[in-house]
Amino acid sequence: MLQTPNLIIGAGPAGLAMAGRFKKRDIPFTIIEKSEHPANAWRNHYDRLHLHTIRSLSHLPHLPFPKDYPTYIPKNLLVKYYDRYVKHFSIKPEYGVEATKVYPSNTQWKVDCTDGTSYIANNIILATGVNHHPNRPVFDGENTFRGTIIHSKAYKNHIPFLGKKVLVVGMGNTGAEIALDLSEHDIPTFLSIRGTVNIIPRDVLGRPTQQSAHMLAKLPNWLGDWIGAQIQKLSFGDLRPYGLIPSDIPPARQLRETGKTPVIDIGTVEHIKAGKIKVVPAIASFHQSGATFVNGSSHSFDVCILATGYHPGLEKLIGPTQGLLNQDQLPANCIGKGDYKGLYFLGFDNYKAGGILGIIHEDSALIADEIEQGSKTSM
Repeated sequence: MLQTPNLIIGAGPAGLAMAGRFKKRDIPFTIIEKSEHPANAWRNHYDRLHLHTIRSLSHLPHLPFPKDYPTYIPKNLLVKYYDRYVKHFSIKPEYGVEATKVYPSNTQWKVDCTDGTSYIANNIILATGVNHHPNRPVFDGENTFRGTIIHSKAYKNHIPFLGKKVLVVGMGNTGAEIALDLSEHDIPTFLSIRGTVNIIPRDVLGRPTQQSAHMLAKLPNWLGDWIGAQIQKLSFGDLRPYGLIPSDIPPARQLRETGKTPVIDIGTVEHIKAGKIKVVPAIASFHQSGATFVNGSSHSFDVCILATGYHPGLEKLIGPTQGLLNQDQLPANCIGKGDYKGLYFLGFDNYKAGGILGIIHEDSALIADEIEQGSKTSM
C-alpha cells in the first residue's frame, strides 16, 4: 500500500497542468500514467492535427509556449512542449500504472491499479480526460459490409486510403478535419451527418475567432449570441443546399447549454461547396458494397471511418456516481462535494468557452487553491 497526500491519475495535459501547479506551490503529490509517455494521446492523434485554439490561450500553467511557435500549434510541436514541461518542473510520473478503481477508505481515498499496487491519498485528481473510451455505434447490416470499418482513433493520415472511396461518419471537429484531409489528397469522400450542425470559422478577416469569442463573452448573452450568429451567416452563407442543416442555437449558447463544441472550420466547408466532399444523411444500414441512408439513397465505398466521439468512463472507475455526473456523464463540478469530497476532476468541463486547454489552466488553479487551503486548515 503506497501513501501519498495527493494522487494525480493521468499524465496528459490536465495531469501535467496539475503537477505544474503543485510543483510551483511545493505541494507533494504522486502522478500515475497508464502509458509510457506523458501526453500519450496527443502523440497518437492524426498527423495533420493542429490546435484550434490560439497559442497565448493554450499553454499549461507557469510555462508559456516558445515565442517561435505558430498561432495554431501542430501536434509535433505540442508534444515537444509537453516533454519540455515535464523536464522543466521535474515531474516524474509512474509510467505503466493504470488505475482500475477509485473508492473511499475511511476518511481517505484508495486507488487500485492494474500492476497490483494500491494508493491511499487524501485527494485524488482524475485527469483521465473526456476522450478515454471510443464510442463505437453498431449499425444494421454492418457484418455484411465487405469493406473496413474503423474508429477515428485509428486514423493517422490519408496514405492508407489512396485509391479508395471513404465514408466519414460524424461532423464534429475530428470528422470534419479527417474528411478534409482525405479530400485534399483527391480521395473520394462522403461525410455522413445525422442532424444539425453549428459551424464557425477559425479566423475572420485574419483574426482568430477565439479572440472575438472572448470579447463577445463579456457582453450580455443575447447580444453576444446574436453577433456570433451574424458572423456565421457572413462567413458561410446558406449551407442548406449542400446538405448542412444549421442549428437553431447560436454557437456560444450551444456550448453553454449542451457542452457541445461548434465545428471550427479550417476548409471543410469550402470542399463541401466545391463538391469534393459529398454530404449524406445518417446511415440506415450497411450492405455488401456500402450503405443505405435514411433518405433512401445508397452509396458504395471501401472504408468507413467512425468519427463518433468518446466517453470518459468515470462510472466504471469510480463506481456509484449518483449526484456526481451530469446528463453527459461528466462531472458537474471540478471539485467533488459531499460523498465525493477529496475527488477532483480536471479536463472534463466542456461547458465553458476557451477550449479544453484554457479550461484546464483555469480549473487547475481552482483545484490547487482548494487543496492548499484544506492542507492549511488540517494543520
